[in-house]
Amino acid sequence: MTHPTGNFLAHSRWLRFIGSGLAAALLIYLLSQQGWSEIVVAVRQIALWRLILALTLMLISRFAVTARWYILLRSARARVAFPQVLRITFAGLFATNFLPTTVGGDLVRMAGALQMKFDPAVSAASLIVDRVIGMIGMAMAAPFSLPVLVGGGLSSAGFASPTWALSISPLRRGFEKIYQSVVHGLQRVYLAFRLWLRQPGALALSLAFSWVHMLCLFGIIHLLLGGVGEEMPLWLIGGLYSLVYFVTLLPVSINGYGVQEFSMTLIFSNLGRASVGSGLIVALLFRTLMMTASLPGAAFIPDILSAARETPAKIPIE
Repeated sequence: MTHPTGNFLAHSRWLRFIGSGLAAALLIYLLSQQGWSEIVVAVRQIALWRLILALTLMLISRFAVTARWYILLRSARARVAFPQVLRITFAGLFATNFLPTTVGGDLVRMAGALQMKFDPAVSAASLIVDRVIGMIGMAMAAPFSLPVLVGGGLSSAGFASPTWALSISPLRRGFEKIYQSVVHGLQRVYLAFRLWLRQPGALALSLAFSWVHMLCLFGIIHLLLGGVGEEMPLWLIGGLYSLVYFVTLLPVSINGYGVQEFSMTLIFSNLGRASVGSGLIVALLFRTLMMTASLPGAAFIPDILSAARETPAKIPIE
């Protein structure tokens, strides 16, 4: 007899493959509509110094993410060294390129933490808090998109009276399951945060490093947009990218492939008033820079994977 959990995981895996495939197909369609030759010409016009500076900022953002997690571990009295956390973080970033959802690399980070003999409970809790702090940071940037969201005339038509939908039994059950999942997730987050509730300074410092990471990402997009002849204020870039970030958290693709690029193109062209072609170029280059900056982690993957086979680890959040 097949276990229901196994069926759910199998269906989720197929959903992510299908989601990535559909998003990639839409992205290819947009690329073909813009003209491949024009896109190649535009990429070649971007000054080399912009690309080098963008890659440097991407690497700085990776170090900032490492520092965010390191502070959480140290404040929980874990005996860790920054180089250890750096190795594990880069391994997780590299593995995320191939694992389901945008948090698949947390499995590798957990395995690496166990290999380094970190406390398992502290490691799992710190990964949850690390992820939540990253989401809080992005949520703080989201209000900067309000001027264009309001000015864009987004309509609430179709959502004004959801009562009819709630009256349908299947939808009601679906909302109940979502509600239960949210409550369960919040309980896990609270239990994880208990280790740091008495250390607000550590949480604040972790959030500060999250903002360093975010500002680097916003700066990269600003550089790339400028390289293709588009001007957009940094505050607006931050607000728009935060929307892209939350879209890619949806578990409908592998590491947000296709979804990130497609949503980034649409959001920056429709709300940011950039051209669709420019949005496509920036989205593709942004993904390339993210993957390039994660390459050092490939050197640390073999040891961590061997440790994962010996000591199975659970993904801290889904």
